Amino acid sequence: MVALTTVITQSPGVYVSEEKSAAPIAGVGTSTAGFIGLVEPVGATTRAIGSAEAPVDIAVASANQRNFPLPESDIVTEGDFGFLVDDVPNTDVKITKDGNKFSATFTTAPGKDKKITGYYKVAVQSPVAAAPEVKVCTNFTEFKDLFGVVDTTKGDASKEVFIAGQPNLLAHAVLGFFRNGGTRCYVARVASDTEASVGLVLDQFEAIDEIAIVAAPGLQETRKYIADNCALLGDRVAILDGPPSVDLSATNAKTLLQPFPSDYAALYFPWLLVFDPAAADPKVPIAVPPSGHVAGIYARVDSQRGVFKAPANEVVVGATALAQPISKRNQDTLNEKGINCIRNFNGDIRVWGARTLGGEANGEFKYISTRRLFNYLKESIDEGTQWTVFEPNSPELWAKIRRSVTAFLTVVWRSGALFGSTPEEAFYVKCDAENNPPNQRELGLVVTDIGVAVVKPAEFVVFRLSQRQDGQ
Repeated sequence: MVALTTVITQSPGVYVSEEKSAAPIAGVGTSTAGFIGLVEPVGATTRAIGSAEAPVDIAVASANQRNFPLPESDIVTEGDFGFLVDDVPNTDVKITKDGNKFSATFTTAPGKDKKITGYYKVAVQSPVAAAPEVKVCTNFTEFKDLFGVVDTTKGDASKEVFIAGQPNLLAHAVLGFFRNGGTRCYVARVASDTEASVGLVLDQFEAIDEIAIVAAPGLQETRKYIADNCALLGDRVAILDGPPSVDLSATNAKTLLQPFPSDYAALYFPWLLVFDPAAADPKVPIAVPPSGHVAGIYARVDSQRGVFKAPANEVVVGATALAQPISKRNQDTLNEKGINCIRNFNGDIRVWGARTLGGEANGEFKYISTRRLFNYLKESIDEGTQWTVFEPNSPELWAKIRRSVTAFLTVVWRSGALFGSTPEEAFYVKCDAENNPPNQRELGLVVTDIGVAVVKPAEFVVFRLSQRQDGQ
């Protein structure tokens, strides 16, 4: 944008020249997430048995075979595959291991047990992205290429030998993020749920300005560490998971769910039940932490309504049920602590809370939408006024700052994020000689005071009903 000014030249007449003006402030992004999670190396998707001298790593039976093929006789020869464990009459298969020696005992007929011993070779497939390397993903296929499959199957003792994969809560979180509206995220895996491991990733996240949301699906020990890091940086929030299950009748239930307050974090409970297409039985739902799905909801609401809209009363796409049912009475006691419950309303799984962790204790920032809106305003104004650095600290500069910030906040007000029927009611911008006295200018400081009236969520909607007599 340029301003047009008249200039006086030697000949009479009107002349117009161009003059540089303050650059407009553009709003920063608010929906890019940073994910931290445990991803262990996974075993080969298929395993077969052979002799001790020649253990077999099979692609013979099927490239997608999930169960350990067993031979028909005690004489094990390469390629001699009889039937699968799942096919035997008695499903109570006893598995023992000694090194890479595999023994399976099962019943083939009443009173007759059959034992087969063989040897197997496990191909360990480590994720391409080494811990704690940060990778950007714009879809779930990119994540799978870098970090592995979704499989979260925890096989029972009889299946742990031949079911591929390890618990991968990170994969389900990223999948939930994209399914619920997320479009871009940064992902890193860690070796353990410790400050030492997680800190290596947070140090890298700090240098990525576009990250506005941090989630560590399933991690419990480092939740406060992550929330404190978000508060320290002041430009992002943490989405935290509650424990996998909590006895809500216990006296310490609130403490378990809200171990610390933070107006830079929101905690969601309970865990979600989702289908795992890579599991041994994809029809059996598994429990996963909600943070990834909720991060996607943040992105969806930001895109459809704006960052000022509370990310609540939104359907959790991909969730079939809850790992632990939550009643209204349960939520009555949890909501005041800033524990955001996820509820099941006639089959609709919805986020039913919009508070920061600590709730009322966080004062003006008890709602996560308020915190995120302030982060958005701070970052946008900060990045949009970098041009002022090293400019002459004069009334002309102050006027440019006022115009630039006022224009930006007017756009924000028109979007519905600020309360007031006029811009003057919604915000003020002050940058003049009063808040920039000579002694302050000598220090090289230019100060701009900004006040905004933020729209808060209608958390409690009250209807007053009364009965009237006819004619009155």
